[in-house]
Amino acid sequence: MIATSGRRRPLGRTIVHVAIVLALSFGVLAGAGGYWAVLRSDELARSPYDPGVIAASRTVPRGRIVDRHGTTLARNEKDANGELYRVYRGTAASQVVGYASTRFGRAGLELAYDAELSGLAGDPFADALRKFGSNPYDPKDMQLALSWDLQRAAIRALGDRRGAVVMLDPRNGEVLALASTPVYDSSAIANPATSEAAFEVLRRDEDQPLLPRATLGRYVPGSVFKIVTAIAGLGSGAISSATTYKEQPAAEKNGLLVQGFRVRDGHHPETGNRPLDFVEATEVSCNIWFALTGLRTGGEELVDYAGRLGFGAPIPFDLPTAASQVTNGSGNAPGGFVDDVELANAAYGQGETFVTPLQMALVASTVANRGELMRPRLVTALIGRNGTRQIGAQSLRRVIDPADAAAISEAMTRAVEGDLGRRFTTGAKIPGITTAGKSGTAELGGRGEPHSWFIGFAPAERPTIAIAVLVEQAGRGAEVAAPIAGDLMAQHLESGG
Repeated sequence: MIATSGRRRPLGRTIVHVAIVLALSFGVLAGAGGYWAVLRSDELARSPYDPGVIAASRTVPRGRIVDRHGTTLARNEKDANGELYRVYRGTAASQVVGYASTRFGRAGLELAYDAELSGLAGDPFADALRKFGSNPYDPKDMQLALSWDLQRAAIRALGDRRGAVVMLDPRNGEVLALASTPVYDSSAIANPATSEAAFEVLRRDEDQPLLPRATLGRYVPGSVFKIVTAIAGLGSGAISSATTYKEQPAAEKNGLLVQGFRVRDGHHPETGNRPLDFVEATEVSCNIWFALTGLRTGGEELVDYAGRLGFGAPIPFDLPTAASQVTNGSGNAPGGFVDDVELANAAYGQGETFVTPLQMALVASTVANRGELMRPRLVTALIGRNGTRQIGAQSLRRVIDPADAAAISEAMTRAVEGDLGRRFTTGAKIPGITTAGKSGTAELGGRGEPHSWFIGFAPAERPTIAIAVLVEQAGRGAEVAAPIAGDLMAQHLESGG
């Protein structure tokens, strides 16, 4: 006889424990499923590794991309196997629209709005219910603020040179042109029959046609940065429009000595030996006046006001943007400058200062819009079978007060319209329209020709267009960038924009 010891556990209690464990397990699974299906569904819809995204890319017609006037920039066709691929209208908008390829993925707006164009994104709770319907996809057509005509004109103006043009409406941030050269053939990358060969050629091209220079290219700004210095000086109260520096006239001849370094400037004999005020210094683009203003304003205020304009972080935009900088922040002086030499050089756009063309277009736009910075917008509407989502204007912040913006506008107008200023902004003047602007010649420390820059807006009294033009290593701003800007702004205004 076998003896047993201890008490047998009641069967009912065991069943209850098992039921609790199973209930908790199913609860965790249901919670995780709901979390991913509802709360994180938008993230899944944007993942290139999600099976739904992969399936949709091959079988669901992507939404069209159209410009502000309804011109189709991206549409669908089928290959010999019956699978869909994208076809694009010319090459002018390649850096904006990008491409959608089964072999090389997405770029540009095709990447940024992949889920919307493929019909996998929307309201998370509506999407969760939609997945159980007979047609779970709702591809959105995308309408842009971009003007195809202006975009093509900007590309033609840049020609075979490397560069960028950004044109926007300062009142609402709508981006009318976002041109980068060289361009590439998006259709050749999207077409399965040509994608491999087309992408290989682009990958080997030393001019980097896949680089969207308008948003990700960073350049020494030269004298167009003087407008940022003016914003900081006036905004902080360090200077006024009447500010002059008694040491400036003498320094025109021998240079301004800053901690053993001489800041030099081309002497302007027409101004004589009298100290220049803000408007006069802007008209003749006086390096010494702006170096002294940078020193008076101080590194901390200069970096702070630049930050209000968007420097120091990626600009909130439909496409990825590189962060512009006033300094690399490696120094211990206020604002992160190494010393006053770096600060003085940065104040007129040299030193460790690097900017994107989009950033400088926003600087011009802020002045044009009476000191208020509007968020730049490419996409204005997403149109699906269940309705249209409008994407409206949004103010990012007030940078300076309207009176200070008006003072800078007056100075920029003199830089284009003035007897002396027009020598530095040749071709920027729009016939019959009061035009404001600032040219820039960005020295590269002896490494080839300088970058040619221009920023501006028109009509100066009530601006409807702001622009930034950058042409890599093309020489003086007055020779290349300024006339490009003048012609493009004139075309926009003549078309009724």
